[in-house]
Amino acid sequence: MKLDPVSLEVLHQKLRACAEEMAITLARAARSTYVKDAHDFGTALANLNGKFFAYPEALGVSGFLDLDCRKAIETVGELAPGDVIITNHPYASGGLSTHMPDLQLIRPYFHEGRIVCYGWDFIHSADIGGGVPSSISPRFNELFQEGLQIPPMKLVEAGRINQTLIALYRANCRVPDLNIADVNAMLAALTVGERRVAAIIRRHGIETFEAAANDLTVWAAAKSRDVQRRIPDGEYSFWDYMDDDFATRVPIRIRCTMRVKDGMVDLDYAGTDPQVGSAYNVPTGGIRHPWLTLKLMHLVGTWDPTIPLNYGLFENITVSVPKGTVLNPEFPAAVGVRHATAVRVNDTLVGVLTTALPGLIPAPSGGTNVPIVIAEQDARTGERRLSVIQMLVGGTGAQSGMDGVDGRDSGLANLYNTPVERSEADVGVLIEEYGLRADSAGAGRWRGGTGLVMRFRVLREGSSVLARGLERFVFRPWGAAGGGPGATCKVILNQGKPGERDIGKIDMVVMQPGDTITVMTAGGGGFGDPFEREPEKVFFDVRAGFVSAAKARRDYGVVVEGGRLDLAATGALRAAPRPPRPAFDFGPERTAWESVFDDEIATEFASRLLLRSPPKRIEVKRQIVEAVVPGIAEVGTRGMGSLFPDPTAQRRHLADLMDRTLPRR
Repeated sequence: MKLDPVSLEVLHQKLRACAEEMAITLARAARSTYVKDAHDFGTALANLNGKFFAYPEALGVSGFLDLDCRKAIETVGELAPGDVIITNHPYASGGLSTHMPDLQLIRPYFHEGRIVCYGWDFIHSADIGGGVPSSISPRFNELFQEGLQIPPMKLVEAGRINQTLIALYRANCRVPDLNIADVNAMLAALTVGERRVAAIIRRHGIETFEAAANDLTVWAAAKSRDVQRRIPDGEYSFWDYMDDDFATRVPIRIRCTMRVKDGMVDLDYAGTDPQVGSAYNVPTGGIRHPWLTLKLMHLVGTWDPTIPLNYGLFENITVSVPKGTVLNPEFPAAVGVRHATAVRVNDTLVGVLTTALPGLIPAPSGGTNVPIVIAEQDARTGERRLSVIQMLVGGTGAQSGMDGVDGRDSGLANLYNTPVERSEADVGVLIEEYGLRADSAGAGRWRGGTGLVMRFRVLREGSSVLARGLERFVFRPWGAAGGGPGATCKVILNQGKPGERDIGKIDMVVMQPGDTITVMTAGGGGFGDPFEREPEKVFFDVRAGFVSAAKARRDYGVVVEGGRLDLAATGALRAAPRPPRPAFDFGPERTAWESVFDDEIATEFASRLLLRSPPKRIEVKRQIVEAVVPGIAEVGTRGMGSLFPDPTAQRRHLADLMDRTLPRR
């Protein structure tokens, strides 16, 4: 049965509304700031193959549209009315959950004794046990440190909750009452979905319902391929870097080659670095996965906003990821901070698409997406509290004809910020500053969006600050089409006070009452030659506090003195000879790094490392890099300029060490 266009559109809207009502129920019933305020959750309807055919447009995490419930469903086996599956296991769930705080629930929806679809939801839970409050730490090197592992199993059987599992769950997390309240909200959302599906079937019939679930995905696939045909046929490659893997000072490289033919897109991540001995690994299972395709979804949805949101949007995309890489790690590699790596995958895809479609794709965003969490323990009662005081991001990248968005980036997920009043009510903090960061945006004819600055003071004993996923301290958000790169991130302890210290990328910092932390995120990359930006716009940015007068002169050739725009001096400054602007401005740090680790040798290095066992490849990589770049273990890549005194000799040394230490393919 194939539905006519009018009937299909009616069913499309009803099914989407069903998924959205599930999301509204979950957000309103939940208790944690992760869910209620930040909206770190998702809801959907899945078909009998475990793929989503109905998804909210603007509620919850937008990027999980192509997740796959099939492995979790098949692992549990036969299901009956009233059953609910639970899992948080990144490997046993087949990448449905990509780190263990993400609890996944799946409920079969029955009609006349048979399953017709599944309801799905997930939340980022406040804590799932493990070695630190909120369970996520970049320093963890295996899954067993990251909390309670729940392989796919029944949380609810025939309507009865498995109290033994609940007791085990409560015993393994630090804030059990908060977590259980969020789980109950998830169950409520699934019940709402079941009722709405039943109502749609009563109104339209089971045949129409099943036809709609299929036709919507076929429709999305056809429309998405039409969009992807606008990408010229060919092969395009790009790579980008994470600052380091936290366990060492060695950067992580993400590489992608996109091959396009008649609207069919293949993403090949060969040349990406091996999995790391920290929690930055992304457990995709080596298949097409949302963390690997998100920017293509943004491209397709932007060019055709009428495409229905379901997995059909991705059916013209294939993905390959070598096993053992940071994007397809082997069990039991830690995965808790996988979102930081996913952000860099986004930036890599932005580069690939910019290469294929020059002038049409925005420059990359600030490149960080991090929840700032306060963990408290009451010295008198022992009560623990966990709260997201803010979800910090950078600015978005600029594009042809438009500046980037200041202090806002929904490129990874459309998460909300937390009201300051809520943060101060939940835990002992005082937010002293929360605003846009001056001079953080990449310069350009269209400037990047500014990053954020937040400073808060801790008020109580027994408090710790956790910020897992901070990035872009070294490798800047690059500029496109002649635009400049954004500023790097900074984290300052007790700024402006005795003992002020730049503490860089942090895991968990134990605080004393009165201590402050200031977090400054990166701005987005600029687009186009900054000297072509209208002087009046630069002057406006100076008056608004987005750009300093010094940066206006240096990067834009615009002279602002005494609070006035000097057009004559600006004209003279802009008329002076200067070197041509590069298509990509990566900043001096990446240029220095690639004077030795260029694409050819870095790709060969990564491929040959994969021929060793996971523990050995991690150690060998560190040893070789530290031998080729003396001092990196002490000063890190922040001191990039001093690390490459003789790039030619260092490159020869690298090739020699590879030949003596690593097997050939």
